[in-house]
Amino acid sequence: MRVSDKIKLIEPGNLEIPIVDQCALLNLGRSSFYYKRHGVNEQDLYFMGLIDKIYTKYPFYGVPRITRELKEQGNLVNHKRIERLMGVMGIEAIFPKKNLSKPNIQNEVYPYLLRNLKPEYPNHIWGVDITFIKLRRDWLYLFAVLDWYSRFVLSWSLSDNLETGFCCNTLEKALKIGIPDIHNSDQGSQLTAKEYLEVLKSHPEIKISMDGRGRAFDNIFTERLWRTVKYEEVYLKDYENYNEAKENLSSYFNFYNSKRLHQSLGYKTPISVYKSERR
Repeated sequence: MRVSDKIKLIEPGNLEIPIVDQCALLNLGRSSFYYKRHGVNEQDLYFMGLIDKIYTKYPFYGVPRITRELKEQGNLVNHKRIERLMGVMGIEAIFPKKNLSKPNIQNEVYPYLLRNLKPEYPNHIWGVDITFIKLRRDWLYLFAVLDWYSRFVLSWSLSDNLETGFCCNTLEKALKIGIPDIHNSDQGSQLTAKEYLEVLKSHPEIKISMDGRGRAFDNIFTERLWRTVKYEEVYLKDYENYNEAKENLSSYFNFYNSKRLHQSLGYKTPISVYKSERR
């Protein structure tokens, strides 16, 4: 059940079952219930779609370059608007900055463990990330767990907000398939949140690695996954709603894992490499 559907089941006026207990029964984080999504108008949504295409192609582009690119395409925009929309989309350029933004000081941050380290076998290194998915009149966020060696997508999910809960649920599904030696993520607030890290810590054999903020391409395998998914699926469609997006992406990920031949894998499929070489 998606987060928004669970929220609809919450009864704030129920005096016998407090909201905290209702959330626990539905396996819903309280922060998800209290989260208020800020709407955008139709023009902003249009620009968010353009920003997504530019950023997917050039993930090192920040607000100034994306603004210039949009202006050269004939759009009347300014950097303040683009900065605001990139914030809604949850993206930023991946390049070193003079004043690095800081994660939530209450959240734990772990060192980057992958310097000069290449994935050598399935479940050696997992990478996780969140990306923006445009709908016809709305948008969603896509979270995926990727085995870097085999390119196998162990699990994925869609959400209409950036709360941590849907990331935790997706990670738990992946951990039923395998256990990685190293889990790598960025320092986003969802992935440094206590509840997400608790899922990882429940498997003490997993080493936790986090990209240095602003470091270029620490998560390059997942960036490549997003490019592939969007150019081969998302940008070819115009999803009407959550259900349509989920159905189409489900078909695509099945194709990606079990039928799509990857040149980097010697023209094998991710699932065949994951299963045949797993230790």
